[in-house]
Amino acid sequence: MKNILIISSNLTGHGHKSITEALNDYFVNYPDVNVHVIDGFTLGGKLGLRIGKMYGSVTRNAKEIWKLMWEISCSKPALVNEFTEIVIKDAFLKILKSVKPDLILSVHPNFNGSVLNILEEYNLNIPFVTLIADLVSITPQWADERADYIICPTAESKYKCMEFGIPESKLVVLGFPIRKRFTGHIGLCEDTSDYTKDRPLECLIMSGGEGVGNMSRIAKILLKNFNCRVKIVAGRNAVLKRRLELTLNEKYNGRVEIYGFVENVQDLMQSSDIAFMRGSPNTALEAVCSNVPIVITGALPGQEEGNPAYFVKYNLGVICKDLRKLRGLVNELLADNAQKLNNIKKAQREFRNPNAARDVAEFIIGIEKREEIDFDSIKPEPKFKGLAELGNARQSIEKARKNLHEVINTKYLEKYMEKIRNKK
Repeated sequence: MKNILIISSNLTGHGHKSITEALNDYFVNYPDVNVHVIDGFTLGGKLGLRIGKMYGSVTRNAKEIWKLMWEISCSKPALVNEFTEIVIKDAFLKILKSVKPDLILSVHPNFNGSVLNILEEYNLNIPFVTLIADLVSITPQWADERADYIICPTAESKYKCMEFGIPESKLVVLGFPIRKRFTGHIGLCEDTSDYTKDRPLECLIMSGGEGVGNMSRIAKILLKNFNCRVKIVAGRNAVLKRRLELTLNEKYNGRVEIYGFVENVQDLMQSSDIAFMRGSPNTALEAVCSNVPIVITGALPGQEEGNPAYFVKYNLGVICKDLRKLRGLVNELLADNAQKLNNIKKAQREFRNPNAARDVAEFIIGIEKREEIDFDSIKPEPKFKGLAELGNARQSIEKARKNLHEVINTKYLEKYMEKIRNKK
C-alpha cells in the first residue's frame, strides 16, 4: 500500500482544488494507493485560515495589494517560507504521524519550501514532488532544488525553473491536469463542429471561483450588439450575483442566465460558442478542452500576467484589455462566417492534452518508496527551551520583521501609494 499526501488549497480560488480532483480521477484506479488531501492553510490554524480567506476579497477589490504580495514572495521567498514553516510545523508533524506518507505532493507554492524545511530539520527522507499550478509567470517558491521532482505544465514554466537554478534532471513537463468531466467527451465523438451565424451566439462569462471582473459591462455590450444569449457565472461572489440579477434579468429577460458557484461548469462550457474570462490557467484550459474560444479580459497581477500572451501564442483565444474595443473584436471573430472563431476552435483541438492528469498520476505512482520511517518517534521540539532560546527567537522575529518592513516600505509600498495618489 502506498500513501500519498497532497497539500492543496480550497480557499485561494478553485484552481488548486481542481488540479487535485483531476489527479484523484486517476488515483482511484489504483487499489493499492491511498491519497490523503489536506488544505495547507488549515495547518496554520486560525491565522492560516484567515490568510487563505483573504484571497477572494483581495483579488476582487485590491489587485495592487495582491501584486505587492506577489512581489514580496518573488524577492524574499525564504522569508515567506520561514514564516509559513513556523505557522504550520506542529500541525504538519501531526499529519505526518497520522498519514505516514510514502510521498508528498504539493500543488501550492506556499507549502514547498516550508515543508521541505521541516523534512530537512527532522531528517525525514520522504520523496517530495511539486506540481506547478501556473503556466508562464512562476514565483521562485515553485522552484526549490531540494524537491525530488518538479512537474511543469508547460515548456515555459520549465525554462523559468531552470532560470531559478533547478537542474533539468528534476524537471518533468507533463501538461496541465484537467478534470475528466472536461475531457471525457474527447475522442468519443466527432468534436469538429464549426459555428455558423444562422443561430444566436451562445456566450459564457465567468472569472474563476471568486467572480472577479466587470461581468455586467461585458454582458451589456454583447446583449446590445449581437444576436446572442448570455450565461454568467459569478462564482462565490454572492454580492455580484445579486447585482447582476437586479440589473440584467428584467431588461434582457429570456436572453440571460445568472449562476453562482456551480459544479457543472463543463456543461455550461460545452454548450457555449465563446467564453469571456480572466486569464486563470485552470478555467481557460478547461475551456480549451471544451473547445470554446476564449476572450481574455484581464489577469491577476503576478502569476497570471503571462497567461494572456500564452493563449494568443497558441491561437487558443484573443485578448481584450479595453472593453471599449470588445464589440469590434467580436465582430472580427464573427466576420466571414466566423472564420477566425472557427480557426481558434481548430487550434484548440490540436493543442489540448486530455491525458495530462493521467500522465501526472502515473508518474507520481511510479516514484519508488524509500526506507521505512518511524513516524511515531517524531516529537515536535518545545518552542522555547529556556531564556537563551527565547532571546534567540525574539531576535529572529525582530530580524524578520525588519526585513519585511524594509521590503514593503522601500521597494513596494511607495510605488503603491504613488499609484493611489496619481489616481486621485
